[in-house]
Amino acid sequence: MSLLKMYPRPFYGWWIVLSAMLVTFAAGPGQSFMFTVFIDPIIEDTGYTRTMLSSIYAAGTVVSAAAVMIVSRLSDRFGPRLMLIIMGSIFGLACIALSAATGILAMAVALALLRGLGQGAMPVNGSLLVSQWFIVRRGRAMAIMGLGGAITIAVMPNLGQFLIEILSWRGAYFALGLMVWAIVLPIAILVIRNKPEDIGELPDGADSLPDDEIRRIQRAASGEKRKVLTSWSFWALAGPMAVPALVDTALIFHQVALFERQGLTAEVAARVFIPFAIASALTGLLAGFVVERTGPTPLFVANMAIFGVAILMLQVTSTGFLAVIYAIILGSAMGMQGIAVRYTWPYYYGRQGLGQVQGSAMMIMISATAIGPLMFAAVAENVSYAIAFAGMLGLLALAGILRMVIRIQPA
Repeated sequence: MSLLKMYPRPFYGWWIVLSAMLVTFAAGPGQSFMFTVFIDPIIEDTGYTRTMLSSIYAAGTVVSAAAVMIVSRLSDRFGPRLMLIIMGSIFGLACIALSAATGILAMAVALALLRGLGQGAMPVNGSLLVSQWFIVRRGRAMAIMGLGGAITIAVMPNLGQFLIEILSWRGAYFALGLMVWAIVLPIAILVIRNKPEDIGELPDGADSLPDDEIRRIQRAASGEKRKVLTSWSFWALAGPMAVPALVDTALIFHQVALFERQGLTAEVAARVFIPFAIASALTGLLAGFVVERTGPTPLFVANMAIFGVAILMLQVTSTGFLAVIYAIILGSAMGMQGIAVRYTWPYYYGRQGLGQVQGSAMMIMISATAIGPLMFAAVAENVSYAIAFAGMLGLLALAGILRMVIRIQPA
């Protein structure tokens, strides 16, 4: 027996998973949990009100949503590898541009790039890579990739707070831009490959493709056009999935203010991201194995319930210990959310033309993240915090019910 048969080469897809995990980590400077520690320093430096800054953040995010859909379609055409090289370069530049922004327009443009690339294009391309390389083991591969998000949640807010203290908020974002380039560009150039067929392998390292995947390839080869934005089944999935994006972004974007309202400090708000991240990582890993057996719908419904528990817990969070409990619950919800979202689209649509589908869905989710912080701030400041929280709970309940009632069959 040859040594090659005794010790077969490890499946290259796991290197892709590791690369996608690092890309997800590097996307942190464009995420809401990172920006939350910059809000007060930016307000102090610029004189903007909290609502004004939320509006700039929302406007930049809305503009970026359409760009994400375009970039994802380009990924279908040119491959995620090339797009990550381009997007990683622009994302680092966007961090540096934000550090130099002096007016509302410049800040809106920089935030549009940060949100569109950090929350949208880079994680989406990482997810597209994992979806191409795995089918049967896709859930666990997505879970490992999601560890990058959990690690960045634990590291980035505290790193941001540290950099702000020694460099100012502008110097901090300049340094983060250099970090993005140092992580993303070498990985994209040297390690990433678009799909297993490019190096003579098949998804999961298997000897053959599953029958469902073969049928999807045949339909794509026949020239059958896929409906996305005009398909009711797409909206039946995308609509409910936009709700947790709206809710968690509002909670995280305003976390410092919400904690201060409960008598806690900004330092506590930043430090609880560590238990938040640990809970997110552990729950995401478990969810990755569970979703391979159950499919995404039961996971999504449970996810809505846990988000609701987190909102209720926040109302009584008045000590550091309770803040940790709240962070663990919210982190668990976001860990489940990441798996449910990333697994849903390849589960229902397969690998062919997935960028078009996932990019359209991400456009909707990013739009929801733009609305969330602004809507919450407007209702909380002009009506009451109680009504703002009640509205969130109602949306979560509606999303869970819709996913239970509406049955969608995989394409």
